[in-house]
Amino acid sequence: MTISRRSPELPVADTAMADPDRARLRQLGYKQELKRGLSVLSNFALSFSLISVMMGVTITYNTGLRYGGPVSMTLGWLVVSVFNGCVALSMAEICSSYPTSGGLYYWSAKLAGKEWAPLASWVTGWFNIVGQWAGTTSVDFALAQLVQVIILLGTGGLNGGGYMASKYVVLAIYAAILAIHGLINSLPIQWQAWFGHLGSFWNAAGIFGLVILIPAVAKERASLQFIFTHFNTDNGMGIHDKAYILIIGLLMSQYSLIGYDASAHMIEETKNADWSGPMGLITAVALSSVFGWIFIVALASLMTNIPYLLDPGNNAGGYAVAQALYDAFHRRYGSGVGGLVCLGVISVSTFLSGSACVTSNSRMGYAFSRDGAMPFSRFWYRVSKHEVPFNVVWLSVAVAFVMALTSLGSTVAFQAMLSVATIGPYIAYGLPIFFRVTTARRSFIPGPFL
Repeated sequence: MTISRRSPELPVADTAMADPDRARLRQLGYKQELKRGLSVLSNFALSFSLISVMMGVTITYNTGLRYGGPVSMTLGWLVVSVFNGCVALSMAEICSSYPTSGGLYYWSAKLAGKEWAPLASWVTGWFNIVGQWAGTTSVDFALAQLVQVIILLGTGGLNGGGYMASKYVVLAIYAAILAIHGLINSLPIQWQAWFGHLGSFWNAAGIFGLVILIPAVAKERASLQFIFTHFNTDNGMGIHDKAYILIIGLLMSQYSLIGYDASAHMIEETKNADWSGPMGLITAVALSSVFGWIFIVALASLMTNIPYLLDPGNNAGGYAVAQALYDAFHRRYGSGVGGLVCLGVISVSTFLSGSACVTSNSRMGYAFSRDGAMPFSRFWYRVSKHEVPFNVVWLSVAVAFVMALTSLGSTVAFQAMLSVATIGPYIAYGLPIFFRVTTARRSFIPGPFL
């Protein structure tokens, strides 16, 4: 792959001077092909909706609870948020200088120097796009599993004759969710903006509502000492080293705060891109960090019996958050319907996050194929009459479906998707930052954002 096959500094036509975004994009070597219909608020909303801490915390809560318990989540989240904030600020600085949909891999190409640019951009790009595909897989499959748990609890629970869907039924639900997300992302960009705004509102309002509702409903609540000091070492996996347990437990926080590179991938569709993109990125990370911590503390107050909540033999099949919410309402009102409603709120947030994942995937794939870095790039690079990368939208859907097929053969293999969805993007985030402070330390020219 090589970015330099396109002229890095094309002359700006006089007619483009009226549009600074178009002019800047031409200076970077590309022409405007996607419709610029996103404001800074829309750019932020898409990233905030994709991160969706309500979704991320819920689907990985078992991992945090099993490895380290409350302290690895409540205090671990704060540690991860600080480091994540530093990464976000660094990315925002670079994003302001190079506002293209390629984002991370393009930044690496520009910052690594001519000798290393092709390798640096290729490695960064593939870590980024594979991590994004794994992210879409993990989000949408987690939604399918959550739907299955809601049905299970709604029909009596595991111990009450409830319906436990087979792995093939779960896969079918997952395929339907993916197809809907593909259809949504085939629509004009205004629809993605609308879903982004909805996702942003739903995530914030949902967390706000649940944080108030949980302590009001729960009859049994954990003490503050338990929430902030209890370290769970009884993980059932034979792992006793506390440092290792903590590292695994932090995966929940790291996974829940991933995906904010979406602001960069949507930047060619964002107005006033070199300012709006970085602002959308930083704001999404800052608010997600705050909302996520509040949500974690609220959930931790329900975790009074960790072994029971993680037990695969409980009514939710070992889904800790679902069992805790169901029990809280059942103890208070004699019915767990309220808990199912709460899970429904989380499901909607997860659905909207999955849609934003496909949006980000497709823009990354569009840019990557535009630079000839993917097999059959000319086919994936095409833009539909609605000015969206239609072919690569469905490529993202197809790859995500294939990745989920591993769930049929091995639960462990599929759980690895969470790791790939976390590690891949963070490597891609780190590489351009590394080049910024090393090879480009003196040559880097900041954009207008900082």
